[in-house]
Amino acid sequence: MVTLLENFTPLSSFSGGLLIGLAATLLLLFNGRIAGISGIMSGLISPGKGEIFWRLVFLLGLVLGALLVKAVIPDSIKIREGFPYGLLAIGGFLVGFGTRMANGCTSGHAVCGIARLSKRSIAATLTFIVSGMMTVYLLRHLIGLSV
Repeated sequence: MVTLLENFTPLSSFSGGLLIGLAATLLLLFNGRIAGISGIMSGLISPGKGEIFWRLVFLLGLVLGALLVKAVIPDSIKIREGFPYGLLAIGGFLVGFGTRMANGCTSGHAVCGIARLSKRSIAATLTFIVSGMMTVYLLRHLIGLSV
């Protein structure tokens, strides 16, 4: 039997969602930019004038925020060990490929796009969710891989 919501943590889930929404709102209000991580990252490859600093600060904040939480609450972030590097590489490539095809990632479409009632973002987010559900079902129930 499959246990749903096996590790559900409502307080940390709520506070994480609140912080993501707050960060997206502040970036839009003060910078006029959408907090889509893939867009922020790709903007570093060919940046416009005055585009580098805020992008670097935003991305650095993501990394430093996670390190700060790990330092303050050591058991909050568990590093998964023994995961096949080949699968990580394939997964990373597929995520990057899908992000380019969808003109954005889950943070841009799901968090920011749906809040703006973008039909394209709603369609993209539904595609992300359905694809993820099908992938989990395929890997866990048809192939028998539990990672």
